[in-house]
Amino acid sequence: MTKIDNSAPVMVTGATGYVAGLLVKKLLEEGFTVHAPVRDPNNPEKLKYLNEIAAATPGKVKYFKADLLEEGSYAEAMTGCELVFHTASPFKVNVKDPRRELVDPAKLGTRNVLEEANRTPSVKRVVLTSSCAAIYGDNADLQKTPDGVFTEEIWNTSSSLAHNPYSYSKTVAEKEAWKINETQSRWDLVVINPTLVIGPGINPHATSESYSIIRQMGDGTLKAGAPKWGFGVVDVRDLAEAHFRAGFKPEAKGRHIISGHNTDIFAMSRTLLDKYGKDFPIPRKALPKWLLWLIGPMVDKTMTRKIIARNINLPWKGDNSKGIRELGVSYRPLAESMNDFFQQMVDNGLVKKAG
Repeated sequence: MTKIDNSAPVMVTGATGYVAGLLVKKLLEEGFTVHAPVRDPNNPEKLKYLNEIAAATPGKVKYFKADLLEEGSYAEAMTGCELVFHTASPFKVNVKDPRRELVDPAKLGTRNVLEEANRTPSVKRVVLTSSCAAIYGDNADLQKTPDGVFTEEIWNTSSSLAHNPYSYSKTVAEKEAWKINETQSRWDLVVINPTLVIGPGINPHATSESYSIIRQMGDGTLKAGAPKWGFGVVDVRDLAEAHFRAGFKPEAKGRHIISGHNTDIFAMSRTLLDKYGKDFPIPRKALPKWLLWLIGPMVDKTMTRKIIARNINLPWKGDNSKGIRELGVSYRPLAESMNDFFQQMVDNGLVKKAG
């Protein structure tokens, strides 16, 4: 049972990112002092959204210069913190060199933050943002699960540098975290394994993969149809709340699948039809698997035939009961998350009305 002192500062890596932005907002609203290690503390443009939130809340944000891949660069930001949230990690699917661009940064970044926790006597808990990608690689993996559902006990064994390198990088990084945690007994490790994150972030111009998937539903890319590619989905606001609870609930431990809905890309797009179907080319039918098989690899080189074979028209099913039971997480409806997210893109000119 780890009790965190509410008067101690809290460190959040990747504080300007999509998920961390809303976590920092929650911490500031609760009156915490947030230590935010960033690449350039003197870049007002990059920090403006956090600064606006800090100005309107009782908490404080302090910036520190740090680089995820530089050993020792978190020392100053971590000083005096009992709780560390490590959310910073690359999320890129389209990469030339998976080891250099994904695996090494994810593993090295995790190592740098957690080894700093070993050197910082005040630290009592680290909350790591991992991913359900560390639990599974392809929807086809569901067939090998004991009960036909992904749980926290399962690890991704189907991804590699050559196939699903992003998922492989998340698996390697989380395993590294557990390995470092097991060498000591002062701080405990609580892991959050979210599915695909959607919903409005604090920065309307963020560039995560989530943004590009949802934007394609309204910019004409998917007007011929959306694939029935099964996914778990979670609202970024619910995910931030899950992180907060994982930090401060004394009894929190282990991994947590944080996912509100078992769905697919076509079903997600259908939630936008009522409100936006008249003005935007929202997909109205499912794209057949054979068509994706033919054109997918030509349109997008990450869409390999193996990925299509092992994911399209196959369901995703995750057991989210541990997060609900032990962290008290609740999830808003899928349509609410999708509509709020799409509206944010419309408001900021990221998708424009047809014609």
